[in-house]
Amino acid sequence: MAIPKSPDQMSAQEAAAELARLAKEIASHDKAYYLADAPRISDAAYDALRQRNAEIERLFPDQIRPDSPSVRVGAAPSQKFAKVSHAVPMLSLANAFDDNDVVEFVSKVRRFLSLSEEDELTFTAEPKIDGLSAGIRYENGKLVQAATRGDGEVGEDVTENVRTIIDVPKVLSGNDWPEVLEVRGEVYLPHADFEKMNQEQISNQKDPYKNPRNAAAGSLRQIDAKITARRPLRFFAYAWGLVSNEFAKSQEQAIGLLAKWGFSVNPLTKVCSSPLQMIEHYQMIEARRFALGYDIDGVVYKVNLLSLQQRLGFISRSPRWAIAHKFPPEQASTVLEDIEIQVGRTGALTPVAKLKPVTVGGVVISNASLHNEDELRRKDVRIGDIVLIQRAGDVIPQVVKVLNADRKDRSAPFEFPKICPCPLQTRLKRDLDDKGEPGAVTRCSGQSACPFQKVEALKHFVSRQAFDIEGLGAKQIESFFEEGIIGEPADIFLLSKRVDDLKLAEREGWGETSVANLVAAINAKREVPLDRFLNALGIRHVGQGNARLLAHHFGSIDNLLKQVTRLTAMEELLAIDGIGEAAAGSVIDFFTQSHSAEMVQRLLLQVSVLDMDEPESDSAISGKTVVFTGKLQHISRDEAKAKASALGARVSGSVSAKTDILVAGPGAGSKLKKANDLGVKVLSEDEWIALIAR
Repeated sequence: MAIPKSPDQMSAQEAAAELARLAKEIASHDKAYYLADAPRISDAAYDALRQRNAEIERLFPDQIRPDSPSVRVGAAPSQKFAKVSHAVPMLSLANAFDDNDVVEFVSKVRRFLSLSEEDELTFTAEPKIDGLSAGIRYENGKLVQAATRGDGEVGEDVTENVRTIIDVPKVLSGNDWPEVLEVRGEVYLPHADFEKMNQEQISNQKDPYKNPRNAAAGSLRQIDAKITARRPLRFFAYAWGLVSNEFAKSQEQAIGLLAKWGFSVNPLTKVCSSPLQMIEHYQMIEARRFALGYDIDGVVYKVNLLSLQQRLGFISRSPRWAIAHKFPPEQASTVLEDIEIQVGRTGALTPVAKLKPVTVGGVVISNASLHNEDELRRKDVRIGDIVLIQRAGDVIPQVVKVLNADRKDRSAPFEFPKICPCPLQTRLKRDLDDKGEPGAVTRCSGQSACPFQKVEALKHFVSRQAFDIEGLGAKQIESFFEEGIIGEPADIFLLSKRVDDLKLAEREGWGETSVANLVAAINAKREVPLDRFLNALGIRHVGQGNARLLAHHFGSIDNLLKQVTRLTAMEELLAIDGIGEAAAGSVIDFFTQSHSAEMVQRLLLQVSVLDMDEPESDSAISGKTVVFTGKLQHISRDEAKAKASALGARVSGSVSAKTDILVAGPGAGSKLKKANDLGVKVLSEDEWIALIAR
C-alpha cells in the first residue's frame, strides 16, 4: 500500500493535480473570509493550505496555475462600496509554522543579500493581529481616504467608517510627516467590547457574532457609518503604503514615528538580532496570548533596515523581507457521512470526505479532501467512521486518522471508481512518476471530451485572474453548459448576441437588468492583455507567473503562435528564465494540437488580445535581454535577476542571438564562449552595477 508523497517526492503530474485542488479550495475560503466575513476554517487551517501550495509551487515553478492562490490576495471587493485601487499593492505574508521555518527564513534573507553569519541583521517581531486590514491615506496631515485590502490590488472605500475609529487620527500630530502618507494596519475588536456587542445582540433577539474578527469586519463594512460609529473598533498601525518621501531608516524608527503622529502601535514589538531571539519573543507572546484582550494568530517578523527591505523586494503575493510565524492548529472529531469523487479541470479525481459539521475555533467544517486513492487506502477511511480532523498540515481540512476503526459494524472499504463519474464514463488512468511508475493521481483520460473537465475549464476561463467576467460565475457556467448554450470560450462572447433567442431575461433568477449587465460585462472583456489571455486558456503547467513570462517574451499573440509552432520552439521556450521543460512542452502541445489550436482561433474571432507593454522604466537596460553566468561577488544571483526584472529587462537562462547583455562573473564557461562567438555585449559584475546605477 503506497504512502502519499510529500511535495519533494511528487511527480509533475501529481503536483499539478494537487495544485488544482488547492486553488479551488483556497478560492472558496477567500470568498467566505473576505467577502462574507464568515470563514469556514481557522486561520491556521487556511495558512496550512497556502503553505502546501507554496511548497509545491517552489518545487514545480512551471506548474503554477493561472488561478493560483500565490498570485492572489484575498477576494475581489464587494459591490456595496466604491472601489479603491491601491497605489502600492496590499500584499499578505508568507508563513512559518515552526522554529525551523523561522531559521530558514533568516537564512534565505542572508543568502539573497549575500550576508555572512557574522554580518549584522536585525528583525522586528510583533503580534499578528487577527482583524481586517486597512490602508488610510493622509494628505498634508489630513485623513482623505481609507480602504480595505480587498484582493490586494483593489479594495473598498470605507473612509467615513474609518473616521469613527478612536485610534485613527483625523489630523496627524506634529509636522514632520510626509505630504502624502498611507498608513496601514489592522482594524480589530477587543474581547470585552465583543462580549458587550453579543450581549446586546442577544437582548435584541438577534444571532450573536461568531468571533471578534467577524464582528470587526461586519462593523467596518456597514453602509451607514453611524452604525460603525456605535461599534468600539480599534486600530493598530504597523506599516505604510504610498508615501511622498522616505521618512525613516528602519522599521523600528518608522513605527516610532507612527506613534508620534497619533497612531496606536503594538507595545509588544521588539527588535531581535537572531532567530533564537525571534523564537523566544514568539514564545513569550504565545504565553501571553489569551491575556492580551484582543485576538492574535501569530507573530510577524520583518527585516528592520528599510534599505534591506527594498533590496529584498517582493515575490508574487508577499514580501521577501517579512514572514508570519503562526500559532499551532486545532483538532476535532466528527462523523464521516459520505465520500464523494470530484473531477478537476485537469481530470484529476479527488475523493472528498463529507463530514457531519463540526466547529473548531469558531469555524464550521463539513468537507475535507482525502487527496487520492492511496490516501484513502493508507488511512482506511470508511463511511460512518469517527475521524480526527486537523485544520493544518499537508491537506486542510485534513482527515488525520480514524478513531473507532475496531468497531464490529464498520462499513466496507470505499471502492475507488474505475471509470470517470462523468456521463461519458471515460476510463481512468494513473499518472506516471519520473521513473515511469504509477503515481498517486488518478486522472480521467477523456481530457476535453470529459464534461467535468470542460465545465471546470470554462469556470477558470471567466475567473478573476483570467478574463474576469462579472456576473458569469460557476453557477451560471454550469447551467449554460448543461443546456448546451456554452461549450467552449468563444461561445461566451457569442452569448451576448443570443440573449433574445434564448429568452434569457425570462429565466428564473434573471431579468432585463441582470441580462443587460451580463452582456455589458462580456463585451467589456473583448479586449484582454496577452498574459491574461494565456492564463485563461488553462494550459497545464502554465500559471499566472509563467503566462506573464511568456507574454513578456513574445510580446504579441501573433508572434507567440508563430514561434511555438516552429521546430526551434522548445529551445526558445527553455531560454526564458523561469520556464521549465514541463511548461515548455505543454505550451507546444497545446498550440500544435488541432482541437486546442482551432478552439483558440475561434476565440480570437471574438476577442482582441493586446500586446504586452514593456515595463515603464528609463533605466539603461529596459527592454533588453540579460543573461547572468558565473559567480557574482557583490550580490546574489537571485537579487541580480530580481533587480534586472524590476528595471524592465528580460532575464533569460541561455545565450542566443537575441541576448543583449551577458553579465559574467568568475567561473563563467560555455555561456561566455557562446556570447563572444555571437558578439553579445559582455559585462563584468562591476560594469553591470555601474550600468544599472545610471
